Amino acid sequence: MNNASILVIDDEVQIRRLLEITLESNNFQVTSAADAKEGMRIAATHPPDLIILDLGLPDENGHIVLKKLREWFTKPVLILSVQSSEEDIVKALDNGANDYLVKPFRTGELLARIRSALRSAVDENDDPVIDCGDLQIDLATRTVKKQNEIVKLTATEYKLLSIFAQQEGKVLTHQYLLREVWGPGYINQSQYLRVFIAQLRKKIETDPNRPAHIITESGVGYRFIAKD
Repeated sequence: MNNASILVIDDEVQIRRLLEITLESNNFQVTSAADAKEGMRIAATHPPDLIILDLGLPDENGHIVLKKLREWFTKPVLILSVQSSEEDIVKALDNGANDYLVKPFRTGELLARIRSALRSAVDENDDPVIDCGDLQIDLATRTVKKQNEIVKLTATEYKLLSIFAQQEGKVLTHQYLLREVWGPGYINQSQYLRVFIAQLRKKIETDPNRPAHIITESGVGYRFIAKD
């Protein structure tokens, strides 16, 4: 959590400057963007540990930005906005925000919220065994079992499966998976992903032609479902 990277997406110069000074003085690494387009670009090319997002951006509604981020960004997002209605707060939380703070804000409270969100992100991965119904994935020993039988996976297949399992139920885009498994230079190499998805399905699915775990989201990516 120390030296965690934070991306601030806010169109107010004074707010960005205040956040930079406050966060950097508390040992956070800070990058900032003044609009949604730049913020999304930075988040995709240099994924931070946490995003602070304003809802009132000049080029796109913050709620829409949040939805787009949650298609692939799995780390904490904290909303910092002048919009204080219950409707806005509930909508943001329903769309995947981890927390919501209304401007003007107290820096001490903001720092506490950030620390809490970062701790929660770490805690979610504390359990080394992920139970996916007929599959068990042991992150500590890097072993996978299907119906109590060891499944032999390559290093790449295992990395892909572990990403899926740790984000069960979420739609993961092609670009996100390619970047996480192969690196930023491969985000347009969709053939890599298709080949390894097919190989993984053959090893973990009862019927690879009718997958129960790795579900295709047409034109977007894949969703991992944990069920018997």
